[in-house]
Amino acid sequence: MEQRTDMLTIAQTVAREKNIDSEQVLGALELAICKAAASKYGMDFDIRAHIDRETGVVGLARYTEIMGSEEEVENEMTQVPLELSKVSHPDLAVGQFIVEELPPLEFGRIAAQTAKQVIVQRVRDAERDREFEQYEDKIGAIVTGTAKRVDYNSITVDLGNGEAVMRREESIAREQFRRGDTVRGYIFDVRREQRGPQIFMSRTHPQFLVSLFKNEVPEIEEGIIDILAVARDPGSRAKICVKANEIGMDPVGTCVGMRGSRVQQVVGELMGEKIDIIEHTEDLATLVKKALQPAEVSQVVLNEDADGTVSSVEVVVDEDQQSLAIGRRGQNVRLASKMLKLDLDIITQHEYQQRRHAQYEERSKLFINALQLDDMMARLLVAEGFTTIEDIAHIPLEELTEVEGITEDYAKNLQQSANTYLKAEEEAVVKSLEKMDIAEDLLEFLGASTAVVKLGENDVKSLDDLADLASDELQEILQDLGITEDEATNIIMQARETAGWFDDIPSETAEETADA
Repeated sequence: MEQRTDMLTIAQTVAREKNIDSEQVLGALELAICKAAASKYGMDFDIRAHIDRETGVVGLARYTEIMGSEEEVENEMTQVPLELSKVSHPDLAVGQFIVEELPPLEFGRIAAQTAKQVIVQRVRDAERDREFEQYEDKIGAIVTGTAKRVDYNSITVDLGNGEAVMRREESIAREQFRRGDTVRGYIFDVRREQRGPQIFMSRTHPQFLVSLFKNEVPEIEEGIIDILAVARDPGSRAKICVKANEIGMDPVGTCVGMRGSRVQQVVGELMGEKIDIIEHTEDLATLVKKALQPAEVSQVVLNEDADGTVSSVEVVVDEDQQSLAIGRRGQNVRLASKMLKLDLDIITQHEYQQRRHAQYEERSKLFINALQLDDMMARLLVAEGFTTIEDIAHIPLEELTEVEGITEDYAKNLQQSANTYLKAEEEAVVKSLEKMDIAEDLLEFLGASTAVVKLGENDVKSLDDLADLASDELQEILQDLGITEDEATNIIMQARETAGWFDDIPSETAEETADA
């Protein structure tokens, strides 16, 4: 019974002290005994130990696996062919083990030291596994701890059952923590590393703001109100877009609380960070206006791609509202753009009129030169919303005749002229490309187009050449095609992905190279 008392008592005591399962401790003890036995009987043997969970008695045995033939035996110390095993164990089959019990082990100094090292390591591993599992479940939660160590680049936070790291960039700029200070933060990542679980905290993460609102506003926690988007300039200003899931509820007022009580709790936690709460609406133009408050917006112009996706937005304001819409150091428009995931271009009424006049004149000139139209007809088509020769060539004939002053015969002639022009343009592109040494990968990527001709003229003749450009360089090369900065960035990113530039690096790193 002494063995039982020793082994089981040790396991229970260690498990209680380290807050881990006693079964893990017993497993560590068995492994330690195996290591000690191997040092005595030979490291090449398959020696196994077992501690009876009821009596605590230690069983020690040598295991030899039975193989089908002598050719299958790879290790004579742990394997034996079936033919030889039949001599002493005729009842055993291939795949089973011959088990030879060994006498109880007397621990010498070396064996005891080895066993101790094994137990300590296994217990430490079990502690790390428990800590990792505990905090892995807390990713996305707010935790409170005590600053244990404050370095230039990071703060180590004691969470009681573990330690978290908060890098300098994850703390609000004006915050100064000292050892012993209480630190509240958001767990955004937990990683299993060789030195133990690494828990990462943040006070600048957008979801920290979301979690704080969940704590202060029960309606968010209950799903009655959703926070759809967040943009933060930590410690300075933030914008959040909220939506009520119940008819008649005011989501903004609910988040603000009586006399601002709810939002002030969040603001106080974030070093006075001002928070603009914006109610979601399906009308994008209205949402843009709300996002740029307190500036008053006169007009919102949505620029769409061919597939109908809004690529950028022109926001027209009066002269006296421009600086307010942009904000100090561009903060207001930057946060609004980040929250809406759109490129917002703030322009004055005068700039808007100038831009539209320039586009109007450019498109009118295109129709006059390409389709041999008089000035009045060209301007009429532009006024009706036609912007390219393709628009005229591909529009249904009946829609073209709806334009005042265009008969069916004139519409047919107009479309014929448009198609003739496009065909001539296509032939010119082909002839130009024949004279250039354009790589197949670039042609496959962009097709035989005017854009490829422009690139070839600027010595951009392969997909790698295109991928190596900066956004402003591509925009300058294709300026005659009216390409925007966002479109240029997207083309370059797609070229880099197609060329395989990002195959061996994390996706977040790839995104950071877009403006390189």
